[in-house]
Amino acid sequence: MNLNSHSLSFSQQKSNMSGNPYSSFLLHLFLCLSVLMVRAKSDPDPIQDYCIADNRSPQPFFINGKPCIDPNQASSSHFVTSALSKPGNTKTNRYGYNATLTNTVNLPGLNTLGLTLARIDIAGNGLYPPHSHPRASEVTTCLKGILLVGFVDTSNRLFTQQLKPGESFVFPRGLIHFIYNIDSLGPAMTLSGLSSQNPGTQIASLATFTSNPPIPDFIMKKAFQISDSDLAKIRKNLAD
Repeated sequence: MNLNSHSLSFSQQKSNMSGNPYSSFLLHLFLCLSVLMVRAKSDPDPIQDYCIADNRSPQPFFINGKPCIDPNQASSSHFVTSALSKPGNTKTNRYGYNATLTNTVNLPGLNTLGLTLARIDIAGNGLYPPHSHPRASEVTTCLKGILLVGFVDTSNRLFTQQLKPGESFVFPRGLIHFIYNIDSLGPAMTLSGLSSQNPGTQIASLATFTSNPPIPDFIMKKAFQISDSDLAKIRKNLAD
């Protein structure tokens, strides 16, 4: 089939649409959606071998990431870190977990490569509570302990799995998920890879009940079908 004989060029279609307000609207909508789809990536693709982060402060300018040092100053030390070698303190929060992440400070060579590693230590019966990463998918591998992991999709379907050491589980980008240590005594530990240099983390309960300024009470009571006293109690418990 000769496509040229059966279809109009984009410029011809645009010309034909110019006299029709509705068609013109659809054309502009299509162009806007095309731009959004191109830009909706976790991180931009690198256009050079590496961009070792320049961690000087304050920075002379701001970009979506960190500026690079002169490539001629690169050394092996920029591509290695021991940040994940030590257990994190799981007593720093009420849930009993600690997440230690690689970043452009402890691993400057990570800059612009679109990935992050995270060590997650969880105390006995500890929980990394339901949370999401708006800019990254995650694959987590159990290295110690027995874990219950899961995520909820946009149809409110729950996917759960017990993980033993050496087993892995994927959390799709942006979906709420959790990691729970089933053992009441022994600690657990996972190593996770995330598909963004800056995945972001939003714990669902804290984002909802301890936002600053607070979400209006009437919104919260209607959304969760709770009373004034329930709302006050939850906010107090999460804020302590």
